[in-house]
Amino acid sequence: MGKTMSFQAYLNTIKSKTGKDPEDFRKMAEEKGFSENGQLNPGIKAGEIVDWLKNEFGLGHGHAMAIYALLKGMKNEDSV
Repeated sequence: MGKTMSFQAYLNTIKSKTGKDPEDFRKMAEEKGFSENGQLNPGIKAGEIVDWLKNEFGLGHGHAMAIYALLKGMKNEDSV
């Protein structure tokens, strides 16, 4: 039976692939106008974040969605 990756495993893979940690992604999202004061701006859709991460960092959909969940506040660095 396959094991699903934990949220931490996703973050670790993203860090090893991009060299960026969650705080880096939060800063970049703010610089790109996706978020303000650590909160995603209203109207920012998951697809916009996913497209940015796929294009700029070559992340797959699942990893990009993990960063979206982080930026959206649904998950954090302590999530499993």
